[in-house]
Amino acid sequence: MTEKFDALSTAEEVLAGIDLHGKRAIVTGVSAGIGVETAHALAARGATVFGAARDLTKAEAAIARVQGDTKTNVTLVELDLASLASVRACADHLAAQGPFDLIVANAGLMGPPLGRTAEGFETQFGVNHLSHFVFVNRLAPHIRPGGRVVVLASSAHHIADVDLIDPNFEHTEYTPYLGYGRSKTANILFAVEFDRRHRARGIRATAVHPGGVETELGRYMDPATREAQRKAIGNTGNWNFVRKNAAQGASTSVWAGVYAPADAVGGHYCEDCHVAETLSGPAASLMGPGVAAYALDPTRAAALWQKSEELVKEAF
Repeated sequence: MTEKFDALSTAEEVLAGIDLHGKRAIVTGVSAGIGVETAHALAARGATVFGAARDLTKAEAAIARVQGDTKTNVTLVELDLASLASVRACADHLAAQGPFDLIVANAGLMGPPLGRTAEGFETQFGVNHLSHFVFVNRLAPHIRPGGRVVVLASSAHHIADVDLIDPNFEHTEYTPYLGYGRSKTANILFAVEFDRRHRARGIRATAVHPGGVETELGRYMDPATREAQRKAIGNTGNWNFVRKNAAQGASTSVWAGVYAPADAVGGHYCEDCHVAETLSGPAASLMGPGVAAYALDPTRAAALWQKSEELVKEAF
């Protein structure tokens, strides 16, 4: 890796000079924010991109705004992550369009009131983890050797480890950010175990934190909570928090998915276009750098995989 990228690098800067013609990618969550920028950056370098979104009209408008006069090859497909029936239908449709070189599991939601998916899963655990677990695994046989999977996580994984006994808050008191933290830890553990299972055939997986980007992800956050979070970020001591735009937020996804050597990022958690330090103790801040050791624990990752298969009633 001869180039040095950082928190302020954009996806287009990371991919500058890279020819992706002949490469095929899938990006979920392309109706707004980081997903749109990720899909556009890949397509602008020549990749054929399939962008998945629940609201195709909204996604089409978002892609058009980013593209401007430069039209790129982004094909939109319908995907509702709150329904495993939709997830399976979309994955089966895309499998027929394969093979693929990159899947970016970008879509998600943060901090909603307690809710349930169509199958009864707590919304954040169901949408952020279980649906991508099914989606990516159904497409895994159609990923070319040398391909990669990038799963968007968050520094919010420092809030909590996964709960394998009560993952859907059936007995535990629910708070929006406890649910979010659990789901983001699940994203990292999924990447760890997927990487272990597939690296022998040359397919690697990594989890990434896009950084502090204000997108529609935070639409459930009330103004008082948002202001409290901003004040907390401003009092993080010796860590200088960097607020990003969506193009900068997409940079680590394409860095890990295209630019960085596969062996450098496979099975790891990345932030600001580098592999994050594994922390032996608690994070200095919930929004601070580094990855909690429990989120990379291979035993925990294998246990979550088994629990996820039980919940979705499908083995991979």
